[in-house]
Amino acid sequence: MENTRRSFLKKVSAAGIGAAGLAMAGNAGATTTAAEPQKKKTAGKDDGKLRFGFIGTGSRCHEHINNVLAIPGNKIVAICDIQQGPIDSTLKHIAKFNVPAPKVYKGGEREFENMLNNEEFDCVIIASPWEWHVPMSVAAMKAGVPYVGVEVSAANTLEECWDLVNVSEATGSHLNIMENVCYRRDCMAALNMVRQGLFGEILHGGCGYEHDLREVKFNDGTHYNYVPGSGDLRMGPTAFAEAQWRTNHSVHRNGDIYPTHGIGPVAHCMDINRGNRFLSLSAMATQSRGLHKFIVDNGGENHPLAKVNFNLGDIVTSMIKCSNGQTIIVTHDTNSPRPYSLGFRVQGTEGLWMNDGDHVYVQGKSKPHRWDDSEEWFKKYDHKLWASLESQAAEAGHGGMDYIMMYDLIDAIRNKKPAPMDCYDAAAWSAISGLSEMSIARGGALVDFPDFTRGQWIHRQPQFAL
Repeated sequence: MENTRRSFLKKVSAAGIGAAGLAMAGNAGATTTAAEPQKKKTAGKDDGKLRFGFIGTGSRCHEHINNVLAIPGNKIVAICDIQQGPIDSTLKHIAKFNVPAPKVYKGGEREFENMLNNEEFDCVIIASPWEWHVPMSVAAMKAGVPYVGVEVSAANTLEECWDLVNVSEATGSHLNIMENVCYRRDCMAALNMVRQGLFGEILHGGCGYEHDLREVKFNDGTHYNYVPGSGDLRMGPTAFAEAQWRTNHSVHRNGDIYPTHGIGPVAHCMDINRGNRFLSLSAMATQSRGLHKFIVDNGGENHPLAKVNFNLGDIVTSMIKCSNGQTIIVTHDTNSPRPYSLGFRVQGTEGLWMNDGDHVYVQGKSKPHRWDDSEEWFKKYDHKLWASLESQAAEAGHGGMDYIMMYDLIDAIRNKKPAPMDCYDAAAWSAISGLSEMSIARGGALVDFPDFTRGQWIHRQPQFAL
């Protein structure tokens, strides 16, 4: 225990959270009005390659770069960040591919606007801290970028969700939420089974984000700065980028602040925004204990962080009602000791899939009251994207799903198709955050889901991974 305590003190004596990464938290949640685009420079001779730009140059950016450059016919025009360290790391990473170095935009927190207005892109990928996803997406769309890929969650508030929809509709730019779990092999096989009717009419879904992030939220830094009563934590510049901004959300918010890994695949199975939609939500949260206990257990009762009041309940449970009658339970749990799980459950009138335990049951084909191992079913119903791209995806991040996701987006760009997961998906999935916070603040009251499609959901057809 003493060794654990010393290790924790070494890592966390500097801990805190807040400013850094690519952005500052001061503008979080604000409605974004991007500067009017300047006249763009005339492009040089077209070499036929898709032109990519990246805003935010942390580790997530590197994974996207791997896949963009692994797929023939793409090039990186420019990158942008406010920190020199991540920029240098990204330039070294790109150099490994023996391709020309991109132009670098750095400096002020609005430097991304200069990049967007001075360069021409076919696609810009945004991999910045959460509070900057919407300002940067809006700016990219207003600057005329045809396809904008935004990391998850796409938005934090309902207002931000509407910003994404309104600007995408007004500009014609395709906003794609980069939800890689939708491309997870088992999720795509389960979707294939749903579409082929193996589970009958879908009744219920379960999902979530259950991931012990306590050490992620308190990792290495070089100085500690916390003024009692100020609310915010600040972490030193050597902290892992994620901890530099992520943990403040646990200080200030109480809701499902990271819903899309779970809800995305279930939404596809239920044709959300395409013949079905989310109608209402009710959420509740447990007391907040996990982060405080982790600090005390590892740093002692007198550690400065032991004085911080964490608002996020350890386990947040949201129940959603859908227009076609289905229910969905979404769980958020990042402050507890537990193995990782997204808790998928897709259940219909003829059977179900549960990923915890790798279970499938199909009435009339499985032995009565006995689970089948999902592996054999998923081999049979493997999605064609995985069947055709398995070897290329083998070395990619997150078990290959990052490659499949980028391949699908690039296919849409080259063929001028709609984004695989569009602004309406980004808004509906991300809205769970704001709505759950609202419901919890009201004692679990039922709150209505906005119809971000403005009625189009009735006639829109499924398009993801057909």
